[in-house]
This record gives sequence, C-alpha cells and structure tokens, in this order.
Amino acid sequence: MKIASFRLRIALFSAALAGVAVTGFGGISYGLLYRSKLQTLDQEIQDSLLREAALPRPDSYWDLFVESRAFTYGDSSSANAVLFVVNNQKQIIHESEAWQAELNPQALFLPQPTIEGLDVNNFLRSSQPGDRPPRRDSSNPRPRPNPEALRKFTKVSNLVTRNIKNEQWRMGTSSSPFVQMAIAVNLEIIDREMAPIRNIFFLLIPIILSLVTIGAWWLSSDALKAIRNITQLIKNVTAKELDQRASTNGLDTEFIELVTVFNDMMSRLEKSFQQASRFSGDAAHELKTPLAILQGKIEQSMYQAPIGSEQQKIFSTLLDEVRRLSSITRKLLLLSLADAGKMGLQKIEINFSDLIKELLEDIDLMAPELTLEIDVANNLCIKVDRDLLTQVLQNLTTNAIKYNLPNGWIKVQARQKNNLISITISNASKDISTGDRHRIFDRFQRGDASRNRKVEGFGLGLSLSREIVRAHGGDLRIEPMQPGCTAFTLSLPVTTAKT
Repeated sequence: MKIASFRLRIALFSAALAGVAVTGFGGISYGLLYRSKLQTLDQEIQDSLLREAALPRPDSYWDLFVESRAFTYGDSSSANAVLFVVNNQKQIIHESEAWQAELNPQALFLPQPTIEGLDVNNFLRSSQPGDRPPRRDSSNPRPRPNPEALRKFTKVSNLVTRNIKNEQWRMGTSSSPFVQMAIAVNLEIIDREMAPIRNIFFLLIPIILSLVTIGAWWLSSDALKAIRNITQLIKNVTAKELDQRASTNGLDTEFIELVTVFNDMMSRLEKSFQQASRFSGDAAHELKTPLAILQGKIEQSMYQAPIGSEQQKIFSTLLDEVRRLSSITRKLLLLSLADAGKMGLQKIEINFSDLIKELLEDIDLMAPELTLEIDVANNLCIKVDRDLLTQVLQNLTTNAIKYNLPNGWIKVQARQKNNLISITISNASKDISTGDRHRIFDRFQRGDASRNRKVEGFGLGLSLSREIVRAHGGDLRIEPMQPGCTAFTLSLPVTTAKT
C-alpha cells in the first residue's frame, strides 16, 4: 500500500536506509570483535598446549596446573575450561570433572613424536616434581634436555568448535614425546564478554533510527516549505486576488524554478482573467445603449401598427427577444463587475421581513395553483443593497415556480440566529441529479427540458445571485438532496443593530 504523505515516505525511507546501514555496521563490528576475541582465545590455548606438553611432567603436576592461574582463559575462571591428558603409554593421567566424552579429543590427536637417543621413561623416572629436569652430575651423566629444543618435537592441532548440549566448546590438542593433551574452553566466556557490547548495540540502534527519522522529517518539512507556501497561496487565490505571488527568498535552488514557474502562471492567469472580465464588461456596457434604442423603436412601431395585425405580433415577438437580450446584458455586466471585485453596493438599512412578504405576494399572482407556506420572523433588519437583494429573491422565487410540480408547494422560512439572517426557499420538484447539483451555480447552466415547464431562462440567475450575496459577505447554497424537494438557503450577516 502506497503511503500518501511524502514527508512520511522520506522519513521511513531514511530510517530504513539508516537501519540497514547501522545494523550492517553493528553486525560486522560485532562479528569482527567476536572473531578477534576468538583468535586471542585460540592463541592462549595453543600457547598452553605447546608450553605444557613440551616438557616431561609428573602425574601430580596436572592437578596443580588446573588450579593455577595458567589455566585461566579470557576474563573467566578455569571453571569453563577442561583438561584431558594421556601419557605415552596411552594411559589417562588427568581428566577434568567437567570433561565431556562428546568432545572426543582422540580424533584430533596427532601421532606422538619420539626423540632419537632419549629414553623418555628413564627421563621421567629421574625427574623431580616441577617442570625442571634434574641437573647433570656424576650419578646421572645424562645431559639435561633444553626446553626450547624439546618444543620443536611438540605438535599442536588446529582448534575446532564442538557443539554439545546447546553449548559451544573450543578445543585444541597437542602431542609430544611425553604426553598427548587436550584443552577445551566453553565459548560462553566470549559470549559473556560480548554481552555488554551487544546490549549497547540494541540500545543505540533504536535511538539512532529515531534521531534519523526525526531529522529526515524535519529536513523534508523544511524542504517542502515552498510547496506549503504555494498551496496556501492557491487556497487564498480568488478572482479578486490574482495578483498574489510566492516569494523565492530563502528557498533552495531546486524550488526556485518551481516558484518562478508558478508566479509566471499566475501572471498569465491574471492577465487572461482581466482581459476576459474587461471584454464581457465592455461588451455588456456597449450593448446597453443600442439595445435600449432598439427596444424603444420596436415599442414605437408596435404601437403604430394596427391592433391585432400580423405586424403588431411580429413587433411583440421582437420586443420579447430584445428584452431577453437586455436582461442577459445586464446580468453579464453585473457578473463582470463581481469578477473584478467592483460590484457597487448601495447599502441601506431595510426591514428584511417586509421585503420577503412583498415578494411572496407575487407568487399568488404568478402561480395561484401552488400552495404557499410562510414562516418569516418579524422585524429582521439588515443593511444591504435593496435592489440587488430584491433581484436575488426574485430569482429564487421564480425558480421555485418554474421548476415546481403541478399543484405543488413552496415553503419560505426566515430566521435570525446570532448575527446571521438566513432564508430558505424550498419547493416541490423532481429530484436533481448529482451532476446537475454540482453544476447548479455554473454560468449558463440550466435544468433539463423535463423540468423546464413555464418560464425560460438563461442559466445566469443562480450564478449572479450567489455573486451578489457573496458581495454582501453572505452565501447562497443548495441544501442536501431530499426526495421530491429542492431547497436554497440564503445567509447574510447582520451589520447593524436590530430595530
């Protein structure tokens, strides 16, 4: 599943990358340190095997050797080390209590070497306790062997690791003309020495990963500052604020081009919008005068034509079309002013309740077959442009009649809550599709033919009404769909005290 947040992906990727790196480094370091300790242990075992097997020893020597500090490996006591010694007659002369038969040193014993011209048995019988052979005298003319010379006759095998009962033992053997011996050391001593290092790794890795994640999150947040600024700027962009630009100060090189392209796009958009708004406004303004003259001439010609004649009918039809054009022109002019933020409002304080009731009286004249329900609070006072607000209410009531059902109904409710006056005009109607509801405030958007029964329109009324309401600081919206009902709510802020 793809993670939606870019910053989170960067943080997680950085943490994963750092985790692999730190874990790999820690694992390699741990392995190298373990290998170093194992090599040190191997060297100590080999030194002991070479040193102790090279010289003749009495049988009692091996007990003393096991109890001495010479039989200590690593940082542990000899409790984790065991000894096995066989003399040159293949007799076991020492076996530690903890020695385990599974260690099987005989498989590693090398052939026992001999020293030419030296009677080992006589040498052992003439030896005294300790590791020093007797001095040469008249009663013992045999020369004393040199320890360094004897060591070359001692053979040490390669060390191996034996797994016994979930334990690992490191074992080596040596063979000399005097004995064959084996030393095994439990590798638990290395594990104990490595435990603090292992614990440090387990403690540091989560801390490092957390720091990397936090650092990556912070760096990505700082890097995306330009994106956030552009996003906030786009949220604030309206038809009245197309002159906004994003700053390139303090941005990284990679984002300067993005911001520059965005600013260029805003400049082109502002220029295009200004041209389109200016064109529609200028066109509507220029059409007002010729349409007014044309309407006057048609009216004059219609009155001069014989009553009931074909000419008078033609002039009447032409007059209706000219009036439609005049209405479209007037609405386009208002919309162009609204787009440019130049809609002039002549605000006066009015009794909104009385204005609503006056307009509702027209419904009885226009559609007497419809049932009208009125629930309007008294003395709803507000400061607005009376003419423009009247136009909005007329558009809403006209639509309620136009798209009503035969013998349907219209409900009008007006209330004030806190500093907001709202009026809801609902009517019986066929259900509006979801697509039409989303586009209902678009310009030149009209209902389908099945819903257009009586009055033709231009698709500008609702769009213009919402622009007028928004110019007053309010809003006009369509209510959520209810079966067999269409409702619009107009909300306006109260700017003066209630009288």
